[in-house]
Amino acid sequence: MKKYLRYGAIAFVIFYLLSSPQDAAGVVNNAIAQLGNAGTQLAAFVTSINLGQG
Repeated sequence: MKKYLRYGAIAFVIFYLLSSPQDAAGVVNNAIAQLGNAGTQLAAFVTSINLGQG
């Protein structure tokens, strides 16, 4: 069953990319921006921990 769900999800992604590539690009750009933001916040958190111990 998981195999069919995986194939269905892949087919949906391919269909989405082909049917509206500009929207798909926006989703990808937004996801990358959110990952960058999360990385920045994590770096700030780790820096604040290290500064607190010194």
